Amino acid sequence: MQERETDLLVVGSGIAGCAAALAAARRGDEVTLATKASRPEDSTSYWAQGGVAVARGDPETFKQDILKAGAGAADPEAVDVLVSAADGAVRDVFVETLDVDFDGGSEPATQSRRASGYGDEAFDYGREAAHSEARILHVDASTGRHLLAPFLSHLADHDRVEILEDTAALELVTHEGRVHGAILERDGERAPCVAGATVLATGGVGSCYRRSTNPATATGDGIAMAALAGADVADMEYVQFHPTAFAGGEGGQGTFLLSEAVRGEGALLRNGDRERFMPDYHADAELAPRDVVARAVKQERERTGEVRLDVSSSEARRRSEELGSSGVSPLDFESEFPDLYAECERRGVDPADGIPVAPAEHFLCGGIDVDTEGRASLDRLFAAGECARTGVHGANRLASTSLLESLVWGLRAGEAAAGHDPEPVEAPDLLDRDPAMPDGFAEEKFVRLRRVMDDYVGIRRTPDDLRRAAGVLRRLKGEVDAYTRTRTSRSLYELRNAAVTALLVARAAAENDRSRGCHHLEEGATVDAD
Repeated sequence: MQERETDLLVVGSGIAGCAAALAAARRGDEVTLATKASRPEDSTSYWAQGGVAVARGDPETFKQDILKAGAGAADPEAVDVLVSAADGAVRDVFVETLDVDFDGGSEPATQSRRASGYGDEAFDYGREAAHSEARILHVDASTGRHLLAPFLSHLADHDRVEILEDTAALELVTHEGRVHGAILERDGERAPCVAGATVLATGGVGSCYRRSTNPATATGDGIAMAALAGADVADMEYVQFHPTAFAGGEGGQGTFLLSEAVRGEGALLRNGDRERFMPDYHADAELAPRDVVARAVKQERERTGEVRLDVSSSEARRRSEELGSSGVSPLDFESEFPDLYAECERRGVDPADGIPVAPAEHFLCGGIDVDTEGRASLDRLFAAGECARTGVHGANRLASTSLLESLVWGLRAGEAAAGHDPEPVEAPDLLDRDPAMPDGFAEEKFVRLRRVMDDYVGIRRTPDDLRRAAGVLRRLKGEVDAYTRTRTSRSLYELRNAAVTALLVARAAAENDRSRGCHHLEEGATVDAD
């Protein structure tokens, strides 16, 4: 590939990357969007099911829900930015620009919304765990795909945006504390892309674990590249596990997720003895914060052999009555969640028998430390989306805030990053002079990395296990570094990025003796009372 110059380089094509590209293009920048994805489903945003949380004109209540879910570790200033921008950003991009057909949004209602400024009551809002009210905009239980596909199409038609598919960023180009773009790779060829500013929007770290709701492309690329360049990272110990990923048959990356919205509509969790157990763990039962539900599901699976999500109509009605809803129709799983029902059928599961579930890695609450405009600690480097630590999530992310955060911080980062001229500098020389790696090298190291992360840096942690994990991962990173010094390939750099990111998670967890949210210590820990 050829060396290029651009006003803004965006790395990543999820909602955050698309929002950053859109905002900068609106400011007049020429934008290059580089993405490893060759199709929308390669992006983490595409896999988002529940929806987009909005304030519905009540940002203070929304803020309190976020702060409570964050277990006292969220940044109130960052949360204020999110909740105050939520309704306007969603209206601007998803409703007016992309014309997303959220559930409940009929065409006459859509026209009314445009005339009136939003038309709140036109939508069918859902409620999910730890939300005090229904505020989730959704499209069935596959919202991400209905947002990302039209977003990418819109940018593909934009005369100021160039999208480079199947293109990986291998290394940031830096000089005297300033980032000047990145070295890009496609089809084995690589060249620098010199940029006035760079936005990293590379998603999460799911490939560091054996079971994850992320796609296989989530190898922590942006976090690792930023950290290796000297940028600050924060809150890396807070890795959130979703409690209800499909537990049967296929596992691994991109495992089938049973949206939290299903529990929001009344579905129950039952153990191998067919007993409903969540009321014994938390007053909010199935709608408790994710970290609480995930640990409970893991414990009940260990104790009774399995956990199933009960979506039967009679039980949904009973749950609705417990929640105080009057006149609520029983949950009709097939009609209300047709995409999830079809996925169950494809995997040979009869939802009437209950759907087997288990926790899976879902979201990193930490990442590249950024301010309220997405600025990282290195000059002209910005980050948004899951690879960024904005401070919104604290120790545990509130359901359906990830797409919103990606949108809000993507727009803010794109606006703040716009207006810088590219300044050519000498790019690092990535060597490729030695023989190729041994057959199966990357696969073998990934297996080892994931085993360490699952066994020692998972849902439940101990100080001894975390110290052991950090030691093993240091040695693993050293082995990988020995190859990256003289060899260059996408698979090798993805392995390097995963090793760096996993080590950052393990180190942060080992250094934090305060157990809260999704950093849960079980031995020799100081347990936070919040």
